[in-house]
Amino acid sequence: MPAPHQAPQHELPSLEALLATAHVVTLPMRVKFRGIVERETLLLRGPAGWGEFCPFPEYDDAEASRWLAATIEAGWLGFPAPLRDSIPVNATVPAVPADRVPGVLARFGRVDAVKVKVAERGQSLNDDVARVQAVREALPDAAIRVDANGGWDVAEAVEALTRLSGVGLEYAEQPVPTIEGLAEVRARLARQGTPVLIAADESVRKEDDPLKVARAGAADLIVVKVAPLGGVRHALDIVAQAGLPAVVSSALDTSVGIRAGLALAAALPELPYACGLGTVSLFAADVTRDPLVADDGAIRLRDAAADEGLLEQYAAPAERRDWWLDRLRRVHAVLAASAVAG
Repeated sequence: MPAPHQAPQHELPSLEALLATAHVVTLPMRVKFRGIVERETLLLRGPAGWGEFCPFPEYDDAEASRWLAATIEAGWLGFPAPLRDSIPVNATVPAVPADRVPGVLARFGRVDAVKVKVAERGQSLNDDVARVQAVREALPDAAIRVDANGGWDVAEAVEALTRLSGVGLEYAEQPVPTIEGLAEVRARLARQGTPVLIAADESVRKEDDPLKVARAGAADLIVVKVAPLGGVRHALDIVAQAGLPAVVSSALDTSVGIRAGLALAAALPELPYACGLGTVSLFAADVTRDPLVADDGAIRLRDAAADEGLLEQYAAPAERRDWWLDRLRRVHAVLAASAVAG
């Protein structure tokens, strides 16, 4: 597999070329998601199209360099040829109170699969159960998957998934933080006959070796996200080498970032699960006039071009723009150094 910080296989654009097209925006969210009510992102335009650079602020420059590699692939190299032109997507329900679930689901239109956030700090297992039950009541026939973002320990995960399994779960995403913990949860659930598949997310995209989880037998499937894995082509390599079913998901991107996720989903040889690429519906604004949102449970594959008027309307304050441009300079230097070392 290519080194985790390696740029796509073409000449790295100069820092000046990136800065010349950089736009930083702040977009409001409809509901709090991942603890935030606004999403900041930096958009770049290359000869192949638009790319999005939006690693969360707490990520260091080395980890963020994977995101920049993916941004450069989108803008300067373009995407692999697609195998399909319509991508099934799931709705996403943040860690909201159960009585707000119907309102969240209404923004997605018709859906066949729903991802529900659980294990939110400050909430209880009863809150999680109520939220998942509210989804099941609203959508009796939908596939439901839960995402804990590593928020439980092994014992908590086994207890929670045992209770939640009664609602009927397609799979549980990253119930515990570590690969060893995933393997233990998977084994305990199997021993007690609880039919919940385990999906690895952070244990793929945050590890120095994304294939560790497959070798450890710690998951039934993997969640792959373009930006944290360094681009569509790198993600395709990881899926091929892991030998596990894959779910394509996003990192709370605008339509520009979702376009890269759609490119990955479109290029995978097999796509057995609905993708977590419907998160534009969680935004109160976007950067394109033709947002990549689901219609009848799927998103039609098409390009996403940022609109100059929207970029101006949602332009970040000067101090935040400076913060992102400084970050871009640092992360570009990481990529440049890895290119020289490679």
